[in-house]
Amino acid sequence: MTVIASRRTRYLWLAGGLVSLALGIIGIPLPILPTTPFILFAAFCFARSSPRLQTWLESNPRFGPMIANWREKGAIPTRAKIYSVAAMAVSPLGAAALGVPGWALVAQILCLVGAAVFVLTRPSG
Repeated sequence: MTVIASRRTRYLWLAGGLVSLALGIIGIPLPILPTTPFILFAAFCFARSSPRLQTWLESNPRFGPMIANWREKGAIPTRAKIYSVAAMAVSPLGAAALGVPGWALVAQILCLVGAAVFVLTRPSG
């Protein structure tokens, strides 16, 4: 029974990593979708599910340095900070345009402010 549970868990981590990697790749040309957090989460998931995908992602010339910077210094590239905070600033406008209820909009803004504070207080790398 333990083997099945660990396999299921491994597959969940793998699925989370693949979805996160896909979103990160989609976010490269779309400034409204931040790439960095998705790639970092994919690396986190792959470390728990697939050594092969973890090695591939960490040796990738585009994503590898970002992951190494995060692991070694907790650093987020300045460009990623700018894009992510800009997306966080624009996001409530989109929600308001879609008619999201006021209480949900306030909750969204509070969460985004917290996320922006976290991003902006990390070292730049």
